[in-house]
Amino acid sequence: MAGHSKWANIKHKKAATDAKRGKIFTRLIREITVAAKLGGSDTATNPRLRLAVDKAMDNNMPKDTVERAIKRGAGELEGVSYDEIRYEGYGISGAAVIVDCLTDNRTRTVADIRHAFSKSGGNLGTAGSVAFLFKHCGQLVFAPGVDEGRLMDAALDAGADDIVDNADGSIEVLTAPHDFVAVKETLAKSGFKPEFAELTMKPAAEVALTGEAAARMQKLLDALEAIDDVQDVYTTAVIEEAPA
Repeated sequence: MAGHSKWANIKHKKAATDAKRGKIFTRLIREITVAAKLGGSDTATNPRLRLAVDKAMDNNMPKDTVERAIKRGAGELEGVSYDEIRYEGYGISGAAVIVDCLTDNRTRTVADIRHAFSKSGGNLGTAGSVAFLFKHCGQLVFAPGVDEGRLMDAALDAGADDIVDNADGSIEVLTAPHDFVAVKETLAKSGFKPEFAELTMKPAAEVALTGEAAARMQKLLDALEAIDDVQDVYTTAVIEEAPA
């Protein structure tokens, strides 16, 4: 794993997410609204909506807030209409970056994204410039110490595409996007609860950054995450932790 700790980076991402919890509701509401608009209001037949609602429940969003967001998306209530936009670019040391947005003002959003890249030493690219460096998939990460044999058997039986045994003892279960919910639920029934689970853009190869380069890359990622219209940021960069 290129000498870095997958588990340390997963924990760092979780901590960063928890720190932005005040913005999580806003982002989840947008995702629920768009998911309901595109695929209907029934979570049983709309996997994207099911994922968004599950994430909202995991973050303790009130049920009535979830229901209002679904109704707005389905056209039963008045609300803002959001467009999905993906931006691609390069950060420090050529690390690739994908930024997924939901916005009601494309002009504002692209200006904010371009400013974040340029201010932090990155470059906004064209559509398709880095997407080929990532794979859209479901990712479930289990902490070091999990029963590897049992988890692997259960994951394969559940329909997982791949199981990655990381050098630090953590285990990743990878799925096709449309199998993610089913695999996650099947593993839960077998007693396996992931520490981190999401549909993601997983890099085919990673770029380890340390020292000043790591700090500059983190500044870029933080600037992008701070933009209201940004839903998710993916990168091939791995920010190495300094030795204690």
